[in-house]
Amino acid sequence: MCGIIGIVGKEDVCGRLLAGLRRLEYRGYNSAGIATDHDGMIDRRRAPGKLDNLAAVLKESPLPGHTGIAHTRWATHGAPTEDNAHPHATNEVALVHNGIIENFKSLRDELIARGRTFTSQTDTEVVAHLVSEKIEAGETPEQAVSAVLKRLHGAFALAILFRQYPDLLIGARLGSPLVVGYGEGETYLGSDALALAPLTQRICYLEEGDWVVITRGGAQIYDRDDNPVERPIVISGATDLAISKGNHRHFMLKEIYEQPIVVAQTLRSYVRRFEGELAMPTEGFDLGAIKRVTIVACGTSYYAGMVAKYWFEQFARVPVDIDFASEFRYREPVMEPGGLALFISQSGETADTLAALRHARNEGQRIATVVNVPTSTMAREADLVLATHAGPEIGVASTKAFTCQLAVLAAFAANLARAKGRLSRDDERTLVRHLSEAPAAINGALAYDESIQELAPLVAAARDVLYLGRGPDYPLALEGALKLKEISYIHAEGYAAGEMKHGPIALIDNSVPVIVIAPSGPLFEKTVSNMQEVQARGGKVILISDYDGIQAAGDNCIATITMPKVHPLIAPLVYAVPVQLLAYHVAVAKGTDVDQPRNLAKSVTVE
Repeated sequence: MCGIIGIVGKEDVCGRLLAGLRRLEYRGYNSAGIATDHDGMIDRRRAPGKLDNLAAVLKESPLPGHTGIAHTRWATHGAPTEDNAHPHATNEVALVHNGIIENFKSLRDELIARGRTFTSQTDTEVVAHLVSEKIEAGETPEQAVSAVLKRLHGAFALAILFRQYPDLLIGARLGSPLVVGYGEGETYLGSDALALAPLTQRICYLEEGDWVVITRGGAQIYDRDDNPVERPIVISGATDLAISKGNHRHFMLKEIYEQPIVVAQTLRSYVRRFEGELAMPTEGFDLGAIKRVTIVACGTSYYAGMVAKYWFEQFARVPVDIDFASEFRYREPVMEPGGLALFISQSGETADTLAALRHARNEGQRIATVVNVPTSTMAREADLVLATHAGPEIGVASTKAFTCQLAVLAAFAANLARAKGRLSRDDERTLVRHLSEAPAAINGALAYDESIQELAPLVAAARDVLYLGRGPDYPLALEGALKLKEISYIHAEGYAAGEMKHGPIALIDNSVPVIVIAPSGPLFEKTVSNMQEVQARGGKVILISDYDGIQAAGDNCIATITMPKVHPLIAPLVYAVPVQLLAYHVAVAKGTDVDQPRNLAKSVTVE
């Protein structure tokens, strides 16, 4: 997801804009740029690649100006070149854009027919020309932007700089987040609160369709119908500490090690440990009336939803459908009136998931969200918000957000079971006790970091890796394969263990490591049987299990990873740790960019 920061300031802003872009690096990008307004002209600097490239350009050619905008771009239309990097500019305006303008081609053709010249392949440049035409015709910035916004189809967050108005910026959002920050004699725009953390703690979140005029003195917000509106100013709580790696080599490793703390923080909102009670915020929400749950998510969040499907059906006996957000609307799902639609998203802004949420709302569903950002669009549009408390996650590959999602979903499944009358008081106490044990068990799993690191060379040399699991361990196999693909660029696939002999077993030879996730318990023997089929064909098995499992089945494995013995309810939270650590250490062994893997963005805000 691209990043935006804008400042209407009292002094030169370029240094602070560059620092703001560094706080936005975690979102993923492959070019960057800054534009300022000074001495009656717009000037800009852009560079493909990392921010260090832009910093080098600025060192050689400084950029003065008290008002400016900056951007990190994740390429959609057009390759990550300097010409395609933002800001895009004409003689009158410069602007930066997150999202996609879906009707850009017809707008571009129209502008070319009127004699406008384009210098990039991007969809964004059409907006710069449309606004410029209005300014050149004598309209004010407010008039120009209001008219142009009504012509744009798609999703966008915009920040626009005007040559003739050196102390003014205009921002707008539709489908992509944008926040306003309030300082002392300065005002700011940003993609999120973290971008503005050192500048101000006083922010407001623009709502869908809002646009805003900011000056040094403050901000005037308008809704999509151009009516002046007020949005609440809140204290963000974001700090620079959130983007510090501390003593860790990478953000991803830091966030893996934060999991015992953040899972404990999350569970405090959903269980009363000493009373042995569930304590979910479901007032006014009749869980007992729910007959079917539809779970919708993308990527790692989807795998959390797959685990939740097992829990909901096992504990609450409520049928669950689960779908990728990108596919959900297009298969025209049949949804029973009054059903619960549950959306899982770290950012709460994922475009596909947000569109699916609105579709489910139109189909008469009650809406619940599991999000890490309680001020996000999804949270604001939900009937029930189940917040994770993972804190900002900087590494692109999700780790602590995933385990916090699992913690919330486990507690929610137990709460749903209680509402359905399928959980006795003794059972409730038992489940609360096991949930409360999760942080310590995760900490126990982290103790095997060094031994997992020693295994990394066995996997790093492979071209293909398979992950196997049964039941709730199958989604973990998918998640393990995803993590390895994301950050080490090794092809990996996750399979339900019993499906191996229905095709994938043809891939097995002595060059393919097979990671088997198999805690001891009811499914263990079945999984071990599938594992032995792999071994019989020369596959190199790495078994992840507890002590009992390793003792029973570890002899013919090339390596084993021993986990604490835990209740099946919290096993997915604990077994997430070794698959995360293995992917991390393999990526480090291969020398890839762990925190900002190629082609990936932290949150995808375009379809």
